[in-house]
Amino acid sequence: MAPKILCVAEKPSIARSVANHLSGGRVKTCNVPGNQYVKNYEFDFAFGQPWGNCSVTMTSVIGHLTGTDFPPQYKKWQVSTCRELFDAPIVTKVAEDKEPIARNITQQARHSKALFIWTDCDREGEHIGSEVRQAALEGKAAIEVKRAIFSNTERAHVLRAAQNPVPLDDRQVNAVAARIELDLRLGAAFTRFTTLTLQALGGELADQRVISYGKGSCQFPTLGFVVDRYFRVKNFVPEKFWSIKVMHRREDIDVAFLWRRHRLFDRMAVVILYERCLAARLAKVTKLLKKPTSKWRPLPLTTVELQKLGSRFLRMDSQRVMKVAEDLYTKGWISYPRTETDQFDQGMDLRRLVEKQTQDNAWGHHAQELLNGAFKQPRGGRNNDQAHPPIHPVNYVASGTLGEDDRRVYEFVVRRFLACCSDDAKGESTIVEMDYGNEVFAANGLLVLQKNYLLVYPYDRWESSQQLPHFTVGETFEPTEANMTDGETSAPGYLTEPELISLMDANGIGTDATMAEHIAKIKEREYVMTQGGHGGGRGEAAGRSGRGGRGGGRGGRGGRGGEGAGNGGPAQQFIPTTLGVALIEGYDSIGLDTSLGKPFLRKEMEIKMKEICAGRKSRNDFVQETLEQYRDVFVRTQQQVELLKGACRKYVFGEGG
Repeated sequence: MAPKILCVAEKPSIARSVANHLSGGRVKTCNVPGNQYVKNYEFDFAFGQPWGNCSVTMTSVIGHLTGTDFPPQYKKWQVSTCRELFDAPIVTKVAEDKEPIARNITQQARHSKALFIWTDCDREGEHIGSEVRQAALEGKAAIEVKRAIFSNTERAHVLRAAQNPVPLDDRQVNAVAARIELDLRLGAAFTRFTTLTLQALGGELADQRVISYGKGSCQFPTLGFVVDRYFRVKNFVPEKFWSIKVMHRREDIDVAFLWRRHRLFDRMAVVILYERCLAARLAKVTKLLKKPTSKWRPLPLTTVELQKLGSRFLRMDSQRVMKVAEDLYTKGWISYPRTETDQFDQGMDLRRLVEKQTQDNAWGHHAQELLNGAFKQPRGGRNNDQAHPPIHPVNYVASGTLGEDDRRVYEFVVRRFLACCSDDAKGESTIVEMDYGNEVFAANGLLVLQKNYLLVYPYDRWESSQQLPHFTVGETFEPTEANMTDGETSAPGYLTEPELISLMDANGIGTDATMAEHIAKIKEREYVMTQGGHGGGRGEAAGRSGRGGRGGGRGGRGGRGGEGAGNGGPAQQFIPTTLGVALIEGYDSIGLDTSLGKPFLRKEMEIKMKEICAGRKSRNDFVQETLEQYRDVFVRTQQQVELLKGACRKYVFGEGG
């Protein structure tokens, strides 16, 4: 009798797709009692050594099987007990709605030789795999456990993954388990304390059901970026500047020469320099340079770039972009959309992927040109997560068979991939420099000679400027116009989603898989509202006088101009609500070295989780070190809670400000 192998995927759609590939379409489908979405797929498959020909049952979970919480005695909300949550016991058990799924795995494992896990190949997927393993071990303690390494559901890729199982990575499991524990303890302690403290102030805060810190080690720094930019805009004081503008007309072309100093904030200094120019009367050409130039094709696509550019060009927020990308992945159209890798392995057959796109009416001609000899190996970035390739199309699907959002995201992924496989755009730049009254002015011209990747990637723009007339080094001429101009510096814009994602990425706030979720949470909790771009906002915008300017600029998202157009539409901007400002101002004013509204604590947590994955730190050491850091923050907050209350009175109630 053939040995039985139990395969478990992370989602029902992946289980169905993998089962169809492994079975060649010869599969028996059985319902799972207690859950209408999860199915058991039964078929035969030859795994090769050591398992050989096997009878397979393929099933799935629906995300995490288990949940972690405090025992019942810690469920009551009291200010006096919040600190106890740092050390209180915690309980991990199968969630009530997942019990039928776990029971199915346990029952199927009893008669199986091995468990073959098909969860997503990232840290979270590894932890879900460990939950599946635990459910299987309850059915058979001696069951062998392996996992598949795969990044898309294309048939050949799935078959290779089935033939090459690897052990589950318990280091990644421990990193996620540590994060889950910290999220529970810190989220509960700070959420309860903040909610109970601020509700006691009355007014509109008394009606605030929960003032959530949640997974606040990410969400508060995310909110902090928005508040930082808000105060930079609000407290901006324009400064007057002066400049010199020179224009010369030759061969019916008006050539604008730009001042090397650009602008000065001292009017009298500019007056003196301007008068020197007029007194000199003649300008002398000191430099003439013509050289080839290029606009580099984009790097292969990562999750962070997909979220940033998707929110800018595709009229969706980052959370929606990722949801659509996940759907396209589970349907087998694109590769796994959660990856930090921006380089393709040399062994990947990229031409085969290009060939699949030749049938499309919009970009098929460009794909064929690549196959006819224009193909270039994509540029390689600096990042490789050693788990997944860059996001790319796996199979062709006609645009007319997709929904509108699916079509936009799929088109973007395909065009980005084809652009990566194309040559850089080529051009010629011309620079003319002149000396005028001992001041240097320069004119620049660009002639685009070969658009190359730009032909298929309309999200970038690079266009020829007006061509410069003929100049000769050493020649002198009297400029047609020379004027002294003035202006004022302008305030930065409010934060947009692409800018915010960039800041989160640079500061280690969240992972590529969770950034969109953290942004969605601060909107859902009405800590921020949005204006302009492709979405509306809720809540009362912060509008009362604030403090002096804070840190560096922060930023956000935008829309898209026209179908497949480059440069997007007006950017949607994030503005903090009065409550959002009060929370960040309150915690910042406590004077902590590492405020909850700053990214430093969370960035350190992310570094330490990577150390667990690398085997350089234990789960227990990481948890205890982090709890001690946050315990100090919590104690200091309790001692100076009047500052938090004062910020709410100022911004939410409008008192004393």
